[in-house]
Amino acid sequence: MRRAVVLFGVLVGVLGALLGFRILKDRRAAEGPPGGSGVVEGTVVDVRARLNARVMARHVEEGARVDKGALLVTLDCTEPEANLAETEARLAMARAQADAAKAAALAAGRSSEAVTSQAAGSQAQIASLADQQGLAKRQAERLRQMGGATTEAALDQAQAQAASLEQQLEAARHASTAATRQARAATEQVRSSEQQAEAAVRAIEAAEAMLRRARVSVAECELRAPMAGSVETLALEPGELALPGAVVARLVDTRRPKATFYLPNAELAAAHPGQPATVRADAYPDRTFAARVVTVAREAAFTPRNVQTRSDRDRLVYPIEVHIEAPDGLLLPGMPVDISLGAPEGAAVAEQRP
Repeated sequence: MRRAVVLFGVLVGVLGALLGFRILKDRRAAEGPPGGSGVVEGTVVDVRARLNARVMARHVEEGARVDKGALLVTLDCTEPEANLAETEARLAMARAQADAAKAAALAAGRSSEAVTSQAAGSQAQIASLADQQGLAKRQAERLRQMGGATTEAALDQAQAQAASLEQQLEAARHASTAATRQARAATEQVRSSEQQAEAAVRAIEAAEAMLRRARVSVAECELRAPMAGSVETLALEPGELALPGAVVARLVDTRRPKATFYLPNAELAAAHPGQPATVRADAYPDRTFAARVVTVAREAAFTPRNVQTRSDRDRLVYPIEVHIEAPDGLLLPGMPVDISLGAPEGAAVAEQRP
């Protein structure tokens, strides 16, 4: 019985000591600088496929460090390459058609100039024949008025010459009408040829746009790293089908780790962007890392429905994001850390220790 009482007393003493230690720890934490707990995060980028194609090869493994632009995965490019070749052929054909249309427009322009000149020449010929025909008619009339003073043969010759010039004048007028119509047709042909040449130029522009699109599709057959970082996951194996928008690889950049912790409403005034902070990680108990507050949320998280009492207001918490100054790869994503506002003691020395 006495032994049980002793054991009970020892147990009560141990529990009292633990409780006192916990209360002292909580009191010190309450009296210390504002802060909280968070998890280290890195900059995560998902590399997604834009094509519906099979994975041909993976050029890296999960966990590998890659530089920006490094080749990660190659997709089957048979169809995009065939489309690229077809587009290049269409562009060459469009350029040839444009050259032919330009040549046709040039030839139509020259033909129009020739026909226009011919029509102008016909008008000049009509004027000349009209003058000659008028002169011949007057000559025949004078001979007829002379009566016996002239021979009948001379009168017949003058009348025949006037009739011939009349026929030539009528033929010239018909030829001039035909030439004028040909000139109009040639002008329309020139306009049509110019429109065809313009359409051929637009066809070249459309083919060039299709060519750029085809080249983009071919470039998408090689998925490259958009930034330097670590390959966290490779979602597909060679032979598997990558769908448009599907995540093929995930990269994590740990060069600038960050973490988010929450401050209660009563301590929010102590936080502001640009403020120094101290980070401690369980993996490095003897080391502190300098950090800096980046954002202070303007809206509370975990807000009760009705904030009426002081205890309710104390339950309001605001997310605070900090960027941590740590060597690349030292603080890994997912590591739990404790964050407190204010610069660490001896931060300049602590940051240089290996």
